[in-house]
Amino acid sequence: MRKVLLLGASGNIGSQSLDIFKADRRNFQLVGISVGRQHDKIPAILRDFPSIASVYLIDEGAAERYKIVYPSVRFYCGDQLKDLVADTSADIVENALVGFSGLVPSVVALEHNKILALSNKESLVVGGELINKLLEEGHGKIWPIDSEHVALAKCLHEVSRDDVEEMIITASGGSFRNLTRDELEGVTVKDALAHPTWSMGAKITIDSATMMNKGFEVLEAHYLYNWPVSNIRVLLHKESYVHSLLKLNDGSYIADVCPPDMHGPISYALYEGNAFNHVDRTSSIEEFGNFTFKSFDKDRYPAVGLCLYALEKGGIVPALLNGANEEAVNLFLQEKIRFIDIETAVAYTMDAIPNIISPTLEDLIKADKQARKTVREYFNL
Repeated sequence: MRKVLLLGASGNIGSQSLDIFKADRRNFQLVGISVGRQHDKIPAILRDFPSIASVYLIDEGAAERYKIVYPSVRFYCGDQLKDLVADTSADIVENALVGFSGLVPSVVALEHNKILALSNKESLVVGGELINKLLEEGHGKIWPIDSEHVALAKCLHEVSRDDVEEMIITASGGSFRNLTRDELEGVTVKDALAHPTWSMGAKITIDSATMMNKGFEVLEAHYLYNWPVSNIRVLLHKESYVHSLLKLNDGSYIADVCPPDMHGPISYALYEGNAFNHVDRTSSIEEFGNFTFKSFDKDRYPAVGLCLYALEKGGIVPALLNGANEEAVNLFLQEKIRFIDIETAVAYTMDAIPNIISPTLEDLIKADKQARKTVREYFNL
């Protein structure tokens, strides 16, 4: 049986993970959770999982109240999330947090030789070099949760790397996939949150609309599989059934084809690759099914290019990329800036702050704060 600490239990990935733990109590024991600001969900989760011994929430006042109601549970709050990860008896730390807040827990989990089931994109986008160094030194192990990277892992399991010509990561195109750049001028927050395929949180949905998330996924694939970004291609696929593909040297393709639901990818990570290994192989993309595919237009979606630029520059620039994006997306959701201002703010911030090569974790944390401050100053906020 694997003991699991679930970070982000109150979010979309977290709630689907809880489904899996409920369905298989023989293989998984949930021993800890974090819920961030949604502490109202704690009673129901504790009722369903009496094995939980540790809980993190942000609100210190609420934590004190919960300590009285649940004296057998240890509550962490404020800046103690890293302490929860360090103290846990879990074998698996599932990181389903959104944003930069997931980086430190990922690093701490690996430092304590945990299995890291990773949904938090930013951990690798910002700290890919640090995390890979820990892995190379023998600290812990990563299993990805993102459907695209699970698909790549399943496909790579079936072939030799030498037989692969390129990785192809698919993208739905987000809520504005049918609009031109000019038509993005007046789009609203409500418009942006209406994703045509996936049900996700607000921040990730906006990242899907800008395609920043797809740029993040290219960087993730680079770090996860030690794959050159020059051999990673993005392909638009609105149905979201073909999650990723490998194009082989003989011209054929191998892909993971399944409905747009995250239970499968989460299970793949939690079962450490020992479930759902079926993939399809065809001589052409069209043979995978009655799906549509469209070439990716880098001018229509410049956010992907910003991600590649950040990786090329290295150092703290990926942290600046992410911090600026998080701040700009937040400002857009507050209706303080336009949708098209997100990319502009990110590009400005990456060049406005001097780079630091071979940064420490503390350097990355500082860069994240600098990026957010720079974005607000850019908009005079």
